[in-house]
Amino acid sequence: MATKDEPVVLCERVELENCGHEVAIITINRPDRLNCFNEEVCLGLSDIFARIADEIDARDSQKNPNQETSTLVAVILTGAGKSFCAGADLSNPPNPLSQSSDLLCYLRVNPVYQMDRVRIPIIGAVKGHCITGGFELALACDFLIGDSTTKFKDTHVKFGLAPCWGLSQKLQRLVGPNRAKYISLSATSVAATKALEWGLLNEVVPNGHALQRSIEIADEIGANQSVMVRRYKRAIKEGGAMSLGHGLQRERELGIAHYLEAFNDGSTFEGARDFISDGNRPRSKL
Repeated sequence: MATKDEPVVLCERVELENCGHEVAIITINRPDRLNCFNEEVCLGLSDIFARIADEIDARDSQKNPNQETSTLVAVILTGAGKSFCAGADLSNPPNPLSQSSDLLCYLRVNPVYQMDRVRIPIIGAVKGHCITGGFELALACDFLIGDSTTKFKDTHVKFGLAPCWGLSQKLQRLVGPNRAKYISLSATSVAATKALEWGLLNEVVPNGHALQRSIEIADEIGANQSVMVRRYKRAIKEGGAMSLGHGLQRERELGIAHYLEAFNDGSTFEGARDFISDGNRPRSKL
């Protein structure tokens, strides 16, 4: 149980075992309230994700992004105790009007908006309850790892609440409109096995291992070329918001920009040649 002196949102940077880079583990720290978020949690999440986004933006603005000063390669969002996040704390909820606003003064304190600014992968380590606003926080991650206790539920219609962090749009793009309507309009629970089957979860691991598995995936991400990881995420994100034709055009535009830089730098192709010619590297077998 969190003490009164502990922040309601924690952020710890952990060095990854194999790649040597860092992952930021952000934890909603109200286990006695099943990590329900109040105004303070929203402010804490917004501030931490904004600082991470600014750090990555500064890294990408360097003249030579391959000479990086930051070693942060991924972020993990999770909850303390038995749950990820059981939605809003109705005794002190954030103002829904401000959380729905596109005005800059309100976007600064909108955690989902700040998460969307982060150019490195965000992994959701989801356990226990993931309900309504907590569901929306999970959908703001790039992908989700759950365990046998994970349970999703959207209760907006049960209590006459409107989604404002993207649940009505993101869920249908992930599981399809029919399943999204079934989940949201019936306010039914979706257990881990069904969530995996429907593509809501990427993996289901044994109880209590979602965070460790997320750290392992962050380590796998960190072993890759970090500039290209960020640019690939951008291509998927921007293209996914377009028609296929426009998305393919956007991929070509981003590819041209990348290779113009690579031709001038040369390190991309040197790295590829070194990898191919390495006789000791692991090789897949058909």
